[in-house]
Amino acid sequence: MRVLVCGIAVMDYVHRVETLPQGGAKHRSFAFERIGGGCAANAAVGAARLGGEVTLMTRLGRDATGDELAAMLTAQGLRPAFARGGATPLSSVMVDRAGERMIVNFPGSDLPETPPPVPEFDVALADCRWPQATEAVLRAARKAGRPAVLDGEKFTPAPLAALATHVVFSAPGLRDFTGIDALPRALADAAARLPGQVAYTDGPDGVHWANGPHVPAPKVHAVDTLGAGDLWHGAFALALGRGADLTAASAFANTAAAHKCSRAGGWTTYPTHSELETPCP
Repeated sequence: MRVLVCGIAVMDYVHRVETLPQGGAKHRSFAFERIGGGCAANAAVGAARLGGEVTLMTRLGRDATGDELAAMLTAQGLRPAFARGGATPLSSVMVDRAGERMIVNFPGSDLPETPPPVPEFDVALADCRWPQATEAVLRAARKAGRPAVLDGEKFTPAPLAALATHVVFSAPGLRDFTGIDALPRALADAAARLPGQVAYTDGPDGVHWANGPHVPAPKVHAVDTLGAGDLWHGAFALALGRGADLTAASAFANTAAAHKCSRAGGWTTYPTHSELETPCP
């Protein structure tokens, strides 16, 4: 299954802390990692570990961090469709003992706007961090009659969302898109405005589809939620491309994300397809 993922890749500086910091005082971490991250990169690695043949279309700085991140991505088995230039995106991440996280993101600077040619694919997934490339991918999917999933974070442009066959918002992303705080009303509003299938994910509550199923998530002792939502999107797109219906694709993605939440760490802790056959801890 050829999966094309388009969007942001980031170098993450991850601090493990007792509690998430507040205020302007100094704070101390008890562990630190420098790992690859970003919505699209995480989703791409997750889909690859679950058996997909994945191409990642992303932009990296023409700097030492970009070189290192490019090597990390290809080492995960991803096929590169990289545009290089400017400064690589970075994030400072804090994860507490309960697995919750706080992220401060530098989105890069002077990055290329023009995407490379869109590779061949069976299913596509995109975020909105590189809008020119996302539009090219979604239009290519529409022309080819292929499923195309949009990761609906905050600041999702309505014209891009209208091009996707499936828009899966986070709860904050859905509230931002609609301006409505109550999630059921916000979901109905988004579904009325968009032509494709629309849903939102809400952590342990699973995923809610407009005019469709609520697929609950497995119960799990969460130790690290970093990247779990991105992995959800990668797993969902892969399952959708394999022909699963909404319920089955959502359940597959829920299970993959739950496994991730039960483990601390980055890409190397993402589950493989065989690991999904065992219950979450």
